[in-house]
Amino acid sequence: MAVYKLQKTQFVPISLDAAWDFFSHPKNLAQMTPDYLHLKFTNELYGDGMYAGQVITYKVRPLFGIPLFWMTEITHVEDRKFFVDEQRFGPYALWHHQHHFKEVDGGVEMTDIVHYKAPLGFLGDIAVALFIKRQLEEIFVFRKKRVEELFGKP
Repeated sequence: MAVYKLQKTQFVPISLDAAWDFFSHPKNLAQMTPDYLHLKFTNELYGDGMYAGQVITYKVRPLFGIPLFWMTEITHVEDRKFFVDEQRFGPYALWHHQHHFKEVDGGVEMTDIVHYKAPLGFLGDIAVALFIKRQLEEIFVFRKKRVEELFGKP
């Protein structure tokens, strides 16, 4: 019954303002998610930006095309520095995702830190070893490529 950590850092050759403007808008998440997950928002998003306390609901199909309900809450936001989303209901026993932004020469360094735990105790740990860890890695590989398509390579 372990808690796992995934950390990824990517350089984006755009301004901090442009990076924050894009990545802090929940509606842009769908562009950063592989099509095979069939991510669909199921609630209307209030306002133009992200704020602490914001709840976002989705349908996602991470395994065998089975639709799952996922609800996250944006729990922390520090403008142009970081935001955190946490699962309230969904496929994980724990999901805590930090998104950090740091201005560096020529662009922005973005760091994602995800702490997650699969449900079902030791069976969940087996699922992590068999496919969950690999699927999360693949999602971040997709996101890296997608960010490069949208904003250019370093």
